[in-house]
Amino acid sequence: MTDKEIREIEERCNKATKGPWKSMVEGRDHTSGDSFIMTGGEDIYIDNPLLDNNQDFIANAKQDIPKLIAEIRKLKSKTE
Repeated sequence: MTDKEIREIEERCNKATKGPWKSMVEGRDHTSGDSFIMTGGEDIYIDNPLLDNNQDFIANAKQDIPKLIAEIRKLKSKTE
């Protein structure tokens, strides 16, 4: 992965709504209303219901991507 690709991924992540994000699945995390992704700003409601695992993946990406970028940079700095 190039430094440019890492920067582009990081920019997309930074432009998204502030985190942390949390997947809120009706029947699992709360008992009424819709399933949605709780963000640090406006919540994300998905008109087309997702599998719970897909919604969890999307919500956790906001926290996971910065961690992965930091790890990639750490590993790359050791090989340079």
